[in-house]
Amino acid sequence: MKLPDSFETRIYLIFFHFSIILIIFKKKKIKFNQNSYNYLFNDIENNLRELGFGDIAVNKKMKDLNRILYDILLKLDKNTHKKEFILNEKVIFKYFEDIKDNKIVNYRLFTKYFENFYKFCFELSIDNMLEDLNKFKF
Repeated sequence: MKLPDSFETRIYLIFFHFSIILIIFKKKKIKFNQNSYNYLFNDIENNLRELGFGDIAVNKKMKDLNRILYDILLKLDKNTHKKEFILNEKVIFKYFEDIKDNKIVNYRLFTKYFENFYKFCFELSIDNMLEDLNKFKF
């Protein structure tokens, strides 16, 4: 899809995937393990430090990233109460402006990918979901 290979793009992609997993847990009425959330943000914090960010910059960036995750999480699914999943294009364009500026094919590929990811994950057992994600193929 020719998205820019940047820290922000990678984080947004991670947040989209993570949000879909959290949405599935919510729709199945199962509590998500806080340790997975903590692990994700600890890993991001360590990567920021490896990139050379100092303590103050890391703290500010982590607050911003936490806000972005919740923005994506709360707005990604336009169909919040049913099993089906409908991507909110406003959220996609907010975080992936390049898709909007490029050809429409990129947008269709992007949405199809995440719709398929949702369907794949929804069918997985909650107990094994995080372990079985590596089996997803688009």
